Amino acid sequence: MLDRVAAGDLPRKHHTQLHGPGGELRFEECFTRDGFDGPFTILYHLRRPHLQRPAAVTHGWSAPGPGPADDGRALAKRHYRSGEVGRGGAPVDAFVPLLWNADLCAGVAFPDRADPVYVANGDGDTLIYVHEGGGLLRSALGDLRFGQGDYVCVPRAMLHRFLPDAGPQHWFWLEVDDLHLLRQWRNPVGQLRMDAPYCHRDFRRPEVVGPLDEGVRELAVKRGGRWHGFAVDASPLDVVGWDGTVYPWAFPILAFQPRVSSVHLPPTWHGTFGARGALVCSFVPRLVDFAPDAIPCPYPHSSPSCDEIIFYGAGNFTSRRGVAPGSISHHPAGIPPGPHPGSYERSIGTTRTDELAVMVDTYRPLAATRAAIAVEDAGYMTSFL
Repeated sequence: MLDRVAAGDLPRKHHTQLHGPGGELRFEECFTRDGFDGPFTILYHLRRPHLQRPAAVTHGWSAPGPGPADDGRALAKRHYRSGEVGRGGAPVDAFVPLLWNADLCAGVAFPDRADPVYVANGDGDTLIYVHEGGGLLRSALGDLRFGQGDYVCVPRAMLHRFLPDAGPQHWFWLEVDDLHLLRQWRNPVGQLRMDAPYCHRDFRRPEVVGPLDEGVRELAVKRGGRWHGFAVDASPLDVVGWDGTVYPWAFPILAFQPRVSSVHLPPTWHGTFGARGALVCSFVPRLVDFAPDAIPCPYPHSSPSCDEIIFYGAGNFTSRRGVAPGSISHHPAGIPPGPHPGSYERSIGTTRTDELAVMVDTYRPLAATRAAIAVEDAGYMTSFL
């Protein structure tokens, strides 16, 4: 998914023997994507990595059901005050889904303790935007520190646990399929181009800590929208070496390099990550359009192929009023989104914007969960009149 990393003890060639200091045979694990045709990482364990036994399910956030929770609701622009969700707990239990379709799920989390189990989400890659807080992501590949303003990616089915720092936490998260860096930012050999809005140096990789035993013997695995419990007899953090391109990473949103133009650019120029049926964009502080007659505020537009959701991080978002940090807006396909009254006109003559936000465009309609409906701003639709 990114560039290749090699860490720890490795044999000269893959699928060949690796022995420890006393002659012990290490056990190879191939962690692949797209079957065996896509990116992969190879791990070397002290013990066989496939010795899980079924156990009671004791942890796991509640996934949205097969039918939308908002059946019968009118088509409308909507605003959800995500900060009012406020459910704590360990991350494995604290993720609250708010909007979803067949391709993705989006929600928030306010964890206040470490995961008591190892977690593997077999339903999709996890992308978190850390609006507030920080902590440590621990996986078999090593430790990854993250903080406020970071995107954090956990590849599908990668065994991990989160250890949040003390203090308030507010995460906006996505469960998606095939999270990737956009192909237009890569050259033919996969390297990020010089004109890409980020570079390989911007991404932080896990720091190898070697075999580790935290005393945790329980696994929570999500697959098919359900959580499944497993137990192991020894620590699964027994990797002595690995190499490949599939691993957790962190990327600070402020490392995204925005484009500036004489006239307003479409939001695709803010494209940061792609996934099946979705585009993730980063809006960061930047200079605005500089043509003498430019209108820096985003223009009203009809994009009937996409639903649009925006998580508002900080600053004065040019086209919106009445949205606070942590707000989530949802503008569904079928009715044109656009700026609040007066925003279009007031933007003329401005030279910069300090907005910070994450936008997700989806090709399938999004449904709201009951948790989202419970924190909805009922007056948002009429606020555009």
